[in-house]
Amino acid sequence: MHVSHEKPEETYARLQKVIADAELKIFSDFYAFYEVPVADFPLQRIADALAFVRDEDVWSILAPANALASEKFVLFSFHFPEGLDNSGFVAWLATHLKTKVGSGVLVVCGQNSARGGVFDYWGAPESVSKQVIAEVELLRSGGF
Repeated sequence: MHVSHEKPEETYARLQKVIADAELKIFSDFYAFYEVPVADFPLQRIADALAFVRDEDVWSILAPANALASEKFVLFSFHFPEGLDNSGFVAWLATHLKTKVGSGVLVVCGQNSARGGVFDYWGAPESVSKQVIAEVELLRSGGF
């Protein structure tokens, strides 16, 4: 993880380059969270889940949404090139999307050393999915 000391305009310029250089994948299906008691690890979800996160009570599984899902999310991911300083990216993009679209986002991060290191799964509510994806694509093209 990088530590940098920049002026706000330098940070914005750096992160504008980060989003343009990152590998973006937009998932065609919507995703949702499903809860399972912590004592019952959901082995049956290994093949389709993107993330498992737990607290003291439940496993929270991010997986393709079914018809019963109460809240569905558009999902997209970023893999960053090795050596790219993406510090502050999550806060920057989340703030930008909140300002432009009005929605909060969910972010789950992981590590894949063979593909540059840190990667992010992002989610936004189905109701604003088209606006969020359009805004991400605008930022990637250099627009803001």
